[in-house]
Amino acid sequence: MSKRSTTTMAAVAVVCALTVLTAPGAAYAAPAPPASPSPSASAPAAGGGTDLEAVRKKLDKLYHDAALATDEYNAAEEKADDQSVAIVKLAQKIAAGQRKLDRLKGHAGAAAREQYRTGGVPREAQFLLSGDPQQFLDNAGRVYQGQQATKNLMSQLAKTQDDLAGYAKDASAKWKQLEEGRKKKASAKKRIEKQIKAAQKIESTLEKKERERLRKLEEEAEQKAQTAWLSSGVLKEINGRATKAGKAAVEFATAQIGKPYVWGAEGPKSYDCSGLTSQAWAAAGRPIPRTSQEQWKQLKHIDVKDMRPGDLIIYHDDASHVGMYIGDGAIVHAPRPGRSVTLAGAGSMAILGVVRPDA
Repeated sequence: MSKRSTTTMAAVAVVCALTVLTAPGAAYAAPAPPASPSPSASAPAAGGGTDLEAVRKKLDKLYHDAALATDEYNAAEEKADDQSVAIVKLAQKIAAGQRKLDRLKGHAGAAAREQYRTGGVPREAQFLLSGDPQQFLDNAGRVYQGQQATKNLMSQLAKTQDDLAGYAKDASAKWKQLEEGRKKKASAKKRIEKQIKAAQKIESTLEKKERERLRKLEEEAEQKAQTAWLSSGVLKEINGRATKAGKAAVEFATAQIGKPYVWGAEGPKSYDCSGLTSQAWAAAGRPIPRTSQEQWKQLKHIDVKDMRPGDLIIYHDDASHVGMYIGDGAIVHAPRPGRSVTLAGAGSMAILGVVRPDA
């Protein structure tokens, strides 16, 4: 987060290497299961291949639900940042408006004192009472100008007071939204931690050989999906070339390979899936939405056969995961807790669609 000025700080205080064509490697291959009640930490007894497959599916479900909650958390955080900026701007408007109101009141006070000194008769009006006709005509315009100035003064006072009331009302609404967002973040955080804790508890009950076999099952599931995707002949149709910005985004994302997945993180030491893609495109000079769901909603949709390096592939029916296409049927992404930024087959998960940040 960038440094803010003292005013800003005060207002805020109050106020995502292996062979990818045939074996995509260790990446998160979570299907998109329907919503279900909160998870239990219990798991089928490990030992046989069938039991471990059940464990794999349960872990996929837990990490998938954690990814959904992470998207909600990130969205709430992004909105909070926007609302904080809006509150700061409103605070600045209120301060400027108050200074203007003070000046206008000073002018009004001076006019009132002048009237008092002249016995209630404005100085211009006194000229009108003189016996000199020419002086009367010369100063008649001054009287009119004085009347208009007084009228303008009163009008500016009223408008400034209305503006201040409007700013205060808007600021109050933003504070309410900020508080609602804080509650959403807290709720999402609890769900994330609950899902990850349940998954970690399951994994902790496995012996070393079982964990190795589980990892192998994950890789086999990803490889099976990738092989099926490639067998469709889709790669023969994909021949788009990256733009300059796309190349920069790919270079940034691939430079993060090996860094751990941490939910809610957007670098530089760790990332979640959309944190990686959003930061990569920010580094390429094209800011995009923070979450995978908003990236799916707001960015231009592209046919899979038309995608090029730098495009983002959105996964699962709920748009809960995103990876960056780097060419040759591969993506770079931040898979899930317990994994690091890595390469994977673009078809190793259920593709929802493709979006283009630099359309």
